[in-house]
Order: sequence, then C-alpha cells, then structure tokens
Amino acid sequence: MKVLVAMSGGVDSSVAAAELIDQGHQVVGVTMRLWGGESDTGCCSVSDVDDARRVAQQLGIDHLVFNFSEDFNKHVVAPYVQAHVDGITPNPCIECNRHLKFDRLSERARILGFEAVATGHHAQITRDAENVYHLTRGHDELKDQSYVVYMLDQTELAFTMFPVGHLTKAQVRDRAVALGLRTATKPDSQDVCFISRTGGRETFLGHRIEFRKATVVNQDGVQAGAVDALELVTIGQRKGLGLPGGGPKQFVIDVDTPNARVVIGSEDQLLRSGLAVRNVMWADEAPALGSTVLVQCSAHGAALPALVQSLSPLVLEFEVAQRRIAPGQSVVCYDATNSFVIGGGIADASNPTIGDSL
Repeated sequence: MKVLVAMSGGVDSSVAAAELIDQGHQVVGVTMRLWGGESDTGCCSVSDVDDARRVAQQLGIDHLVFNFSEDFNKHVVAPYVQAHVDGITPNPCIECNRHLKFDRLSERARILGFEAVATGHHAQITRDAENVYHLTRGHDELKDQSYVVYMLDQTELAFTMFPVGHLTKAQVRDRAVALGLRTATKPDSQDVCFISRTGGRETFLGHRIEFRKATVVNQDGVQAGAVDALELVTIGQRKGLGLPGGGPKQFVIDVDTPNARVVIGSEDQLLRSGLAVRNVMWADEAPALGSTVLVQCSAHGAALPALVQSLSPLVLEFEVAQRRIAPGQSVVCYDATNSFVIGGGIADASNPTIGDSL
C-alpha cells in the first residue's frame, strides 16, 4: 500500500514510518509547514522539519514538505485568538488535527494517489465483523491520544493508519534507539506550537488583541476583585483574580464577556450535573437516547459515566456532578467499556437546564 506518513520531527512519527516500512508498505514522509512565526516549542520549528528530513534519509524514504500555513492561520490561529475575545477556552491542537492532519493532508494525499495517511498518534483503528471502523484507545494508557483525534468518521478511519498505537511509549523509544534514529531521545512536544515559552499566551494574544479590564464579582454581583485581561481568564481559574488573601478558595464559575465581569464562587458552586455539546461528530451511529456513555473532557482526564439526555442538541448528564467544563474544550464520548470513541464535540458556552450549579 502507498502510505503518506506525517512526520513532525518527533520520535513517534519517526517510528511510525519505520513500522510501515517493515510491514512492506511503500512509504513517503511529509512534514507540514504550519506556523511561520516565532516558535521555540511544539512541532513547527525549523529544527523539527530538519529532524523529519534526516530521519527520512536514515529510513531511505522520500520526504516532502507541504506548506499549509494559510490553512493553519485560518483554521487554528485566528479561531484561537477570537475564542479568547469571546470568553471561550480553545483547544488549538485538536483543531489542527481536525483541519490540517485529517482534512487538508488527507485531501492532498488522495490527490497524489496515496492509499492511506499515517501519523504517530497513540491510538488504534479496528474493524468489526460488520465492517464498521472503530477509533480505539492506544495500548499505552498513559499516552493514549484517541481523545485528540475523535473527529474521524468512517471515511477518514478507513483512510488512516496509526502504526505505533499498539506500542507503549517505551517500546517506541527502544525501537528508535535500535534503528539509530536521531529522534530516539527527543523530548515529546507538550505545548501549543505557536505560543513561545519566552513570551507565553499573554504576549501572543497581546500582540493581536486589546485586553479588557474586568471586575470580579460573586454570585450576588458584589465586586471582590479585578483582572487586567478578561481574555486570559478561564473557567475553574483560582489565581490572578485580584482577591484579598485569607478567605475561602474561590474559583471562576463564569466569564461574562458582554459585561466584562468574572463571576466567582466556591468549589461546590463550580459543580455542574451536565453539559451541552455543539459541533458533534459521530464515528458511526449516535448513541441511543437515554443510554450511558463514558465522557472524557481533557486529553488525560478520566472518562466518567453520563446519560445521553438529548441528541439534538447533545446534552449529557453526569452520574456524579463535575466541575464545569470550560466552553471550547472538547468533549469525547466512549463506549461503555471505555475502549473506543463513539463521537464528540465542543463544550457549549450555554448551560443546559440540568447543568445548574449544585
């Protein structure tokens, strides 16, 4: 099979290419140039492109570079900035997967005659007796990345390969060492690629938008503090709110963007029994109304049982109340055995009627 492997310059994608070669596939590596600005983190630096190219040379495969910077700015960077203006907490890495790795790249691969695309994600794709594809958790529970690629439907699952999903991270590094790959000991990327370590989110956004001061109030509307940048505040935040010391812990329970107010409350007041989800995508069929699914709301969070109260819009009710999920964060539903992704979407800014604080 002719496979196009997305090589980010990291160890996982390097070994993914090696695994496919061992399986007898015709492999070509590709690195996407996404972010053209300052970068000292993530997977978009010049050195990352060079690492990917050098690994491809070591493996004896061709290496391409696709410039998708315009798409990246349109679908990832610009929405990231606007989300902060709107009081939403975005997840840019998931949007990069959605729009670049499993849309733009797959589209280009098909045009060039490739039969599949592959990445180094720690997830697996299985197919059942009825020929339905399932996005299954990676073998390494601590490195599982099924959450960040939840948007894959049947068409994309059939066109995608995750060659290291059956390996632990330690096994991936051992394989890279055995092959003498230059990325064998390279640290994992942990941060948003276009946010530099030196400047951080505040500097990045400050160059693009004008921050607004906001008052910090309790649920009775009484002012308790103030912030210099409403756009940097997120649900669940406890520090940097200008509150006097010595009192009980207070958390951000709502960001009132139109009125430039941050609403705070106790940890109990942060709890919600449910949440509404927008932009929902299902891997195959939607779950039955009234059924129970396991819901994960962060990349490494626990999957918690929730009842499907409504499908249009999707409203989920937790068995046990949870901290309010920040609007903009991905909400991914797994099957009852917590093995594979059913589908997912984005936490909505509105609270469903079942989601009143307890």
